[in-house]
Amino acid sequence: MRLELMTSPAVAAYLGRNTGIIIPVGATEQHGPDALIGTDHLCAEVIARRCGEANGIVVAPTVSYGMSQFHLGFPGTLSLRPSTLTALMLDLVSSLAVTGFTRIYLLNGHGGNVAPLRSAVQEFYAARSLAGLREPSQVHCRILSWWELPQVNALRTRLYGAQEGYHVTPSEVAITMAAHPGAIAPFDRPAPAAHGRDMILHAGDNYYDAADFRQRFADGRVISHSALARPEDGENLIRLAAENLAQDFSAFCKAH
Repeated sequence: MRLELMTSPAVAAYLGRNTGIIIPVGATEQHGPDALIGTDHLCAEVIARRCGEANGIVVAPTVSYGMSQFHLGFPGTLSLRPSTLTALMLDLVSSLAVTGFTRIYLLNGHGGNVAPLRSAVQEFYAARSLAGLREPSQVHCRILSWWELPQVNALRTRLYGAQEGYHVTPSEVAITMAAHPGAIAPFDRPAPAAHGRDMILHAGDNYYDAADFRQRFADGRVISHSALARPEDGENLIRLAAENLAQDFSAFCKAH
């Protein structure tokens, strides 16, 4: 169920039985020499929509831009400042809350978004706290990256092991192959040069600036053997992610 394809009365009827919504959030950034620039938002989008269609959950329009400043050394990358993404997501969460949604699930597709998304949620609650409101907010938010879904993480580990890497991963490339057949031209490329773990700054996409990233990772991949991607594996990842997401969303809605 896509919010943008519904009418306002239809949304009101939905809110009478379910106040939960999923917002796919991604990025528009380089994904090496072979993968799609839209990979991060396309992955979150296809998983969220598959879940929504199968389970009658409303899915908001995809937030296609993210905090990608460290990829700006590569053509095609479009980045928001961290503060811009935080402000955007705060406004979206606030709008949904005002119109009756109380369970807002942010399905993330890009590591660089994590800190701004968390900041946006805390800004939402801080406004209430600083206003001295006495009643607890009925609006609750959850932030989860699709690869953190436990069965999805187990499958990508089983398929690719250490060659999954951190950026332009075979799992995300496989998902886009399955979701958008023919968009990626066939390619066969050796794995990128290995780096010592102390060289990898990926935890939460904790990189420095674009020049530093380009110097460290010349072709854009971060120890990810993207040529291992296969569309059939992508379809299995999408199916499993949609099922996992439905379970996690249901638990989130019932937990509070």
